Amino acid sequence: MRTRRGPGALVLVLVAALAVLAVAAVVSIGVGARAVAPLDVVKALFAYDGSNDHAVVRDIRVPRAVLALGVGAALAVAGVLVQVLSRNPLAEPGVLGVTAGAGFAITTGSALGLTASPSGQLVAAVVGAVTAALLVYSVGTGSPLRLVLTGVALTSVLAGVSLGMRLLMPTVFDEYRFWAVGSLAGREQTANGVPLLVIAVAVGCALLLSRQLDVVALGESTAHGLGANVARVRLAALVLITVLAGAATAIAGPILFVGLMVPHLVRRLAGASVPWAMAYAVVLGPVLMLVSDTGSRVLLPTGEVPVAIVTAFVGGPVLVWAVRKYGTASL
Repeated sequence: MRTRRGPGALVLVLVAALAVLAVAAVVSIGVGARAVAPLDVVKALFAYDGSNDHAVVRDIRVPRAVLALGVGAALAVAGVLVQVLSRNPLAEPGVLGVTAGAGFAITTGSALGLTASPSGQLVAAVVGAVTAALLVYSVGTGSPLRLVLTGVALTSVLAGVSLGMRLLMPTVFDEYRFWAVGSLAGREQTANGVPLLVIAVAVGCALLLSRQLDVVALGESTAHGLGANVARVRLAALVLITVLAGAATAIAGPILFVGLMVPHLVRRLAGASVPWAMAYAVVLGPVLMLVSDTGSRVLLPTGEVPVAIVTAFVGGPVLVWAVRKYGTASL
């Protein structure tokens, strides 16, 4: 039985999470091939003097941290929406095929010459994510296990077709390999204003929708009795999932398990409250991305590890634990 926590405890946890986010952001901006002291990071933000350290902070580290904030929030909120919508603690956008759909659409768009700009990648990713989500939910409705298996099967099919396209068209492979590594390195130099704006709007809409999702989480019959339009809420949640996952994938490539790990953590912190779980996800998703991105810079003596490898290294055991704990049980 999930319990409701007192408002004071919930606010205290949120304040602590925000403090952790601030520390993670400062550390992320300061750590890298060129280390910058925390005090110099603060000076670069508020008293820029044009020095090399300040230029690195302003031109590279801060834009990269902003990308981590946006991608982390998008994937974490999408994960909470997926788990609430499907009542499945094993679900996340990547497992359900949404990320693979976005990647397949970007591969196809690259072959057709439609994804040369970030806006083109965003549109292709969202279209692919929407199509994949519709296919998974139309085939996999009925049980949590069937939903996950449908998503895994669709992911395998789309990955195979995408691989065939890349092998047959070297130019597509050259463009795809930069995007497919699931990394924030180098992405700060591209124009990401539109995808980040889309993520910000979608996250805001998810927070507004969270109260209605809180009612729907009580059960369909109870939600109808309380006057909720269950079908409309589910459709809105599905749209937000696909937009968030598609935009995050367009920016950073496929990054799995963030949408699995963060929802499990925030559900333990927020108890039965979907609005608070959503608020925590907006903060803790970026924390996970910032920490993972920082780790990706220091794991090797030279060069970087793609952040998707770091999240997968942590998320794989979490998925095994979740399967053993929950099996096919619904939330």
